[in-house]
Amino acid sequence: MQYQWYPGHMTKAKRQMQDDLKLIDVVIELVDARIPYSSKNPDIQSMAAHKSRVLLLNKADLADREKTEAWKAFYEAQGYFVVPVNSKTGSGVKSVGGVITKACQEKIERDRRRGILNRPIRAMIVGIPNVGKSTFINALAGKAITKTGNKPGVTKGKQWIRLNKSVELLDTPGILWPKFEDQSVGLRIALIGSINDEILVTTELSYEL
Repeated sequence: MQYQWYPGHMTKAKRQMQDDLKLIDVVIELVDARIPYSSKNPDIQSMAAHKSRVLLLNKADLADREKTEAWKAFYEAQGYFVVPVNSKTGSGVKSVGGVITKACQEKIERDRRRGILNRPIRAMIVGIPNVGKSTFINALAGKAITKTGNKPGVTKGKQWIRLNKSVELLDTPGILWPKFEDQSVGLRIALIGSINDEILVTTELSYEL
């Protein structure tokens, strides 16, 4: 079975994301802690290369703790601010606000030198479909702000969310990339529910699992 899913709305969402990055101070990317390499979109990596980056290893409760720590160290060595989280229980979520501020410290100091005080940090939430972005935002805000669901494609368009006086979030739809060069990456993404089930042969997927 070939694993690929890149519907037209993802092309549109990617173009919108490229435009919106001009307004953003920090990019918060969610990956699935069970497959922290395969669930990381290389298109997002290249688009946001010049921004401060926070990487959240979501669903950390479902992953091996020691391996998660190893992946955390791996991505920190690449310049990311990394936090393992469980958006459903809220574990690790409270620390994210402080990490966002830390990631934007240079920007805050630059504003201060220009006499700009208390301007909110603008953060963009990104990731592949069904990685838990909406659940994370609701956990961070402490209330249900965004619609969630156990399938890809629940978030249809972008929306600005004011978390507090110091942080504004831009939620974006989950996007994949046009072609999985390595089909084992596609398989892992299919197994965590990030590809529409309607285009998959789920019995074959079960055998692979």
